[in-house]
Amino acid sequence: MNFAQHPVVASLTPVFLLIALGFLAGRLQWIRDSSIKDLSNLVFLLLIPALLFRTMSAVRFEQLDLLPVAAYFLAALTLLGVSIAWRGFNRGSVVMALAGTFSNMVMLGITLVELAYGKAGLVTLLTLVSVHALILLTVGSIVLELAVAREARAGGERAPHVLATAWSAFKGALIHPIPLPILCGLLFAQTGWTLPTVVDRPLQLLGSAFGPIALVLVGVTLARTPMAGHLRQALWITASKNLVLPVLVGASAWAMGISGLPLTVMVVAAALPIGANVFLFAQRYEVAQEITTASMGLSTVLALFTLSLVMLLMSYIG
Repeated sequence: MNFAQHPVVASLTPVFLLIALGFLAGRLQWIRDSSIKDLSNLVFLLLIPALLFRTMSAVRFEQLDLLPVAAYFLAALTLLGVSIAWRGFNRGSVVMALAGTFSNMVMLGITLVELAYGKAGLVTLLTLVSVHALILLTVGSIVLELAVAREARAGGERAPHVLATAWSAFKGALIHPIPLPILCGLLFAQTGWTLPTVVDRPLQLLGSAFGPIALVLVGVTLARTPMAGHLRQALWITASKNLVLPVLVGASAWAMGISGLPLTVMVVAAALPIGANVFLFAQRYEVAQEITTASMGLSTVLALFTLSLVMLLMSYIG
C-alpha cells in the first residue's frame, strides 16, 4: 500500500493541514483577536450541538458500550491522582495534572475519529465525550476547591463549603453545549422517531461545517500561544498527556478484555492533545496560566508525531 494512502495518514493529513492553514491565518492576522471569541461561540453554541444531536438521535441505548468509558476513566483518574501527589497538593499542581489528562476530544477528536473510523467510531467517542467534561471537570473543580480551602485555612481565612462548589461544578458541566445535545439526541432516539428531512438537512449542513471551522480555529489559537520560557515543564505535561495517558488507557482496556474498534478509539482519544478547558481553570484560579498555555501549544504541535505514532500502532494492535 502506498504510504500516502495508509488510513492513518489519509485521516491525519487533512486534520493537520487545516490546523496549519489556521496557524497561517493567525500569523498573518487574517483573523483578528477580537474575532476568535465569536468564532469559538459559533463552533460551541451552534455547530457542535447540531452535529452531536444529529449523530446521537439515531443511537439506541442498547448500542452503547460503557465498558470502554469505564476503562478510560480508571486510567485518567489514576494518572490525575498520581500527578497531583507527585507535584504536591496545591492549585498549581492540580491545574497541571488536569492538563496532563484532559484531551481535546471536541475540536480535534470528533473530526479525526469520524475520518479515521467512521460512524461506529464516532458513536464510541461521543459516548465518552458525553461524560468526559462532566467527570474530569467536576473532579478537577472539587480537588481545586479543596486545595483553595487548604490554602485559606493555612492563611486563617474562611473557605466556601466544598459540597456547594461540587454541585455548582456538576450543574455547569451538565448544562453545557457538549453533553446536553448528546443526552437530548439519545433521548430522542429512544422514541423510535426519525428526524424529518426539513430538520435533518439543516442539522447535517451545520454539522458538516463544524470540522473545518473548528480545526482552523485550533490553528489560529496556536498562532497566538507563547511557548518560550516554560518549555521544560510543558514538555513533562505534554509527555503525560500525549504518551502516558494513552498507554494507561490501553493497559486498562486490555485488562478489562476490550479489543477492536472500542479499544482503538479510547486509546486515540487519550492521545489527543490538551483541551482548552484546562486553561479556563488556570484563569479562574489564577495559577499556572503561562505554563498551561505553553503546554497546550506544545502538546498540539507534538501531536503531529505522537498521535500519528499511536494511531499507526493501533492500526496493527486493534
